[in-house]
Formats: sequence, structure tokens, C-alpha cells
Amino acid sequence: MSKSLSRLLRREQFAFLARDRSAWVEHLDKARAFLGEGLQIADPARPVLILGAGSGLEVPWALAPPCTTGWDADPWSRAWTALRHRRFPPWVFKDLTGGLAELEATARRAIAEPWSGHRRDAETAAKRLAGLLPFLNPNPDALRAWIAEHQPGTILVANVMGQFGVVAERVVEAAFGLAPWESDPDRRDLLAEAMEAWTRRTVLVFLAALQESGAGLWLVHDRAVVFGGGPLGLGAWEDRWERHLRGGEGAIEASDALAGVDVLATLASPGRQLVRKERWLWPVAEGQRHLIEALAICRKA
Repeated sequence: MSKSLSRLLRREQFAFLARDRSAWVEHLDKARAFLGEGLQIADPARPVLILGAGSGLEVPWALAPPCTTGWDADPWSRAWTALRHRRFPPWVFKDLTGGLAELEATARRAIAEPWSGHRRDAETAAKRLAGLLPFLNPNPDALRAWIAEHQPGTILVANVMGQFGVVAERVVEAAFGLAPWESDPDRRDLLAEAMEAWTRRTVLVFLAALQESGAGLWLVHDRAVVFGGGPLGLGAWEDRWERHLRGGEGAIEASDALAGVDVLATLASPGRQLVRKERWLWPVAEGQRHLIEALAICRKA
């Protein structure tokens, strides 16, 4: 991973941890309880893998079996986990998407003319990048290789999958030195559309790697981000997340963190069964609430 990507991921983690966490108690309790259940029932004779382990804020490492490995590309994640939990587990510092380095290089190619090195104007560069993105195919080779070597019995995905698109946007913004998205709501944003398609491909190949692993899967992820400060709640469970939300009068402004991917449908197979499903609201910041989804999909006995 390039130094620029490492710095970006470190900044993202710092910005996240610097936020006011006073309203996060319920979210943290629910996330820790869910992931803790997955750790407690994991086969202690087989490796356990925690993807998106981060600083250990949402992961109850005290419940993790001895042969548990953390995975997070942020270069400080393992140190923060050690400070918080007094545990220094094996760690993998690699990009889970398998596509951020290629995305960064492609964004830089879109900005600079190869024959002169001169920078294109932002609008031209954005259109060029939008045209190049469909040819990028993220592939989590590092994850597949680790799984093939270690054969984990349980994999926890700790609130990282919903960040793939956000981090990709930050990579593009860092390469451009500005936010290249279309500001006029009446104009089509070709780059934003291409980035969403990239995110969808990334989520799908990531889930395919998890499906192929054969491991028991415990996933916590952003399902959607809801904007505005109006009343918001959850009704009876609906497989379609937008039908699960309940607000006051008027439409609810929300974005799909997984670019339209249905996680349950994607991971469905005859040899697996859904054993837990839950959603809750996480007030991340003023005017920004995340709909969190937690799914446990395990092998049939």
C-alpha cells in the first residue's frame, strides 16, 4: 500500500475517533454484544479473523479465542487495539477491497496529461476518470490468500464494508486536491455514478470471498446513512432497509452505503442459514444517523 493511502486511512481513523462519542453508547453496546456472541461461539481450535478490527472500539477482544487475527489497513490500528485491550494479536495491514491502489493510480492518470504532465481542469479530469472506472475490477486477493492459508472457522466483519465507498471517495478527492463531484443537483454526476458502480463491484467481490471461505460469518455494517434531524425510528423488520425506516411527514433523505447490494441475498446458499438479524440507528453526528445492520450467517449443522 502506498504511503499516501496509509496516511489517508490514518487521517480517517483519527477523524472518526475525534468525534463526540457521548451519543454512541447504545451503538457500541449493540455492536460489542453482537460481535462478542460470534467470538464466544467460535470454534477455539480454528483461526478466527476480524476484518475492519480498527482501534478495538467495537470489538470485545477479551472474548476472542487465542488464535484470533485482526485485519485493518490503518497503520495505527493494532497499536490502538493493544492500548485499549492490553492485547497485541497477529495483524494484517492490507487493503480489503483489493482496489484502492489501482483507483488512486487511475485518478492521478485522469488528472495529468501523460505527454506533458500538465494538469487537466477538474471537470475534464472528472469526466475522464468516470470513463476509466468501469474498467477497474477490485479483487481482494490478499483476503482470499489469507483464508486459503489459514482456513478460519469464523470471520467477523466489524463495520468496515459500508466504508468502502466513503474511503474510495476520499482517495479520489485526495488525488484531485478537491471534491470533484457535480455541485448542481439538476446536472447528472457521471463520476459519482461511476464511483457507486465501483463500490457495488467491490462489495460483491468482497462478499464472494467471504462466501467461498466456508466460515461462519458475523457482519456489522452501515446499511444506509440518513441525513437531517427529523424524527426517525424503525418499524417491523423489512428485508428492504428503506421500508424499515419510519420518519415523520415527508420523504427521508438517505444514501445506500452498499450501493444497492443485498447482503442476505448475496450470501444465501443451501449450506448456510441466517441465525441472527438486527438493525439499529447510530447517531454519528448532528444531522447524520447511520442505519446499522448486523447479520450472522453460519453453516448448517
